[in-house]
Amino acid sequence: MGEWERWYSEAVWDYETAEILHSSRRYNAAAFYAQQAAEKAAKALLYAMNEGPWGHSVRELLTRAGVGEGALMHCARELDMHYIPSRYPNAHPAGAPHEAYDEETSRRALECARMVLDYVRERLP
Repeated sequence: MGEWERWYSEAVWDYETAEILHSSRRYNAAAFYAQQAAEKAAKALLYAMNEGPWGHSVRELLTRAGVGEGALMHCARELDMHYIPSRYPNAHPAGAPHEAYDEETSRRALECARMVLDYVRERLP
């Protein structure tokens, strides 16, 4: 298994984990795993392009892969917003992350992650 295959496989695994968390009403964790799925898929694409996949920003990774503005990049920006606030209480003015996330936010993160995974899958060798 090549390096891009390992990263894409883990991206799919994280996406499935996000779906499980969403169905269990663990919305903040689902949003985080959706972000992770998209990040790992973008890194798989960069590995397939023989590029270094450094960083955690889905937007930055996709930009390095040559993705321009549009719906995919809008989703990348949205997913990046879940990287820290979905996990850390001090990223919110009050309460805990699990109190700040709802079903709609989680569902949207899943939709965006699916869009990134599909985009990447269509461009892998």
